[in-house]
Amino acid sequence: MANTSTRTLRLLSLLQDRRHWPGSELADRLGVSARTLRRDVDRLRELGYPVQTQRGVDGGYQLAAGAALPPLVIDDEEAVALAVGLQTAAQGAVEGIAESSVRVLAKLVRVMPARLRRQVEALRAMTVPVPWNGPTRVGVDPAVLPAVALACRDGEQLHFSYTAADGRHTNRHVEPHRLVWIGRRWYLVAYDLTRHDWRSFRVDRLAAPQGTGTRFRPRDLPAADAAAFVRASLDSLPRSYRVEALVDTPAAIVRERLGNWSTVEEVDAGRSRVHLTTDSLDWVVMALGLLDADFQVLSPPELLRQIHDWGARFTRARGAEDAGNSPGAGGAEGTALDAGGAVGMARDAGGVRPAD
Repeated sequence: MANTSTRTLRLLSLLQDRRHWPGSELADRLGVSARTLRRDVDRLRELGYPVQTQRGVDGGYQLAAGAALPPLVIDDEEAVALAVGLQTAAQGAVEGIAESSVRVLAKLVRVMPARLRRQVEALRAMTVPVPWNGPTRVGVDPAVLPAVALACRDGEQLHFSYTAADGRHTNRHVEPHRLVWIGRRWYLVAYDLTRHDWRSFRVDRLAAPQGTGTRFRPRDLPAADAAAFVRASLDSLPRSYRVEALVDTPAAIVRERLGNWSTVEEVDAGRSRVHLTTDSLDWVVMALGLLDADFQVLSPPELLRQIHDWGARFTRARGAEDAGNSPGAGGAEGTALDAGGAVGMARDAGGVRPAD
């Protein structure tokens, strides 16, 4: 009976993964005969899951949309990842769904097995969110975050391997304090026992965290809180580029869309001046593009070249489509002319504006 129940849950998980499964392939994945597969499908239907059967050469099985959502089958990593995503939304990262996210997260935690509930609750308790309206990048192994959060909550020393910005790999031994979530990154604030000083670590560069079993008494953090410590650490890092741009839109709109990592000055009712420092010009191109307004780059010149490269790439994509719809090499020739126009546009007083 236990084997049958496990197989039924496995069948449900597979049906949720893909829209349609050929019967023979589904039976092979489960290691059962076609007759046993039909019995398992009937069992799911008895439990209220609307499994549709398609007969014929292309026949198979798929889950249909039901009047109510049956229980989902997800594994441990998927459950933690879902909780992290809901927590992100609950902090207001996605406008308009914060309250709903809090309710769903509470329901999810209640039905989790104890081992997962402990991880997710530790993650919630040990994370310091920082308001952020810019692009979000999580990029963290869902198994790493709960392990680090538990060490923070339990006051347990932590070992992990770390890859620095220059690619150097080191093994670190720390007293973890808090996780800080700043829209684009997760950071661990911890006291480094080897360097005898406080440090902030990017969690996406952290691997194989292992608790040592050794407890510690919390130290006094040399900042108002963990978020302030991370901000100070980031501000002290040398940045490759200082960006200045004029944007043809009110300052309030720019502040709302670019988040808290830029300084926005009002030039007049319809224009604003943006200052920011960054190590990624690609992010700046995306951010300025998301403003949905004309803008003029004042510095640095590298940003103009980056915008030109992006424009040329998009133009080539359009040219490839044009070439496929017209005879001869006209599409490629048009691409070259458009790319030349993009160069001229970028050189025009350092500005980036639509072609007339």
